[in-house]
Amino acid sequence: MFEKEYEIFWNEQVRQAQGQRLDMLRRDLTGTKKLLEEVVLPVLGTVEGLELEFEMISLSGVKIYGDVCHPKLRIVFEEESFVTHAEKITRDRFSFERARARSVAMLGYTYFPYSRDQLEKKASFCQRNLYEWIGRFGNAQGAGMLELPVYEREVLRFALLCNKPFQLKEVSQWLQLKREACGKIVRKLEAKGFILPIGGGLARSHKFMFTEKAVALLHGRN
Repeated sequence: MFEKEYEIFWNEQVRQAQGQRLDMLRRDLTGTKKLLEEVVLPVLGTVEGLELEFEMISLSGVKIYGDVCHPKLRIVFEEESFVTHAEKITRDRFSFERARARSVAMLGYTYFPYSRDQLEKKASFCQRNLYEWIGRFGNAQGAGMLELPVYEREVLRFALLCNKPFQLKEVSQWLQLKREACGKIVRKLEAKGFILPIGGGLARSHKFMFTEKAVALLHGRN
């Protein structure tokens, strides 16, 4: 039953993919399959809303990929084999993996890694971890967003979908408003702690990034 569901899911993901992500989907995904079979599907009950080899842009500007992602819940699942992620890893690769985890966090995702050994020997424990996370943080209804003025809400919504630092000109495109009006909206969001400037201030058109407070608002966390 799982094999058939996975095959349909994988084919759909391949059909929608292109470029480097398509290449990633065509590699050996044995660990990802194990992750889905032992933890993600038993807990979530469906593949709906999931993306394999989820593409993100790291803080250094390069593309990085998460094994499995649920964008609405903003959680990235990883299967990590000891051999490939620890035993045979180089120092440069170790540093890259740490920077990659930081990038995932900065993009507003929860990074949720599982070791291959745990998936094979302690699947129920792994499932319990995910159940606990969902119980605390998994409300994806975004009810708290409704408390914001509509333009502020839309900026956060687009920023969260964008998943990377954004500029004022992009806000203008999202809202179809002039730069001056968008600047006021951005300043209000910054004052409320929902976004922060990266590399400079508003006047110099530097980039902005949403904060964990914005993610918490989306998830309805207290």
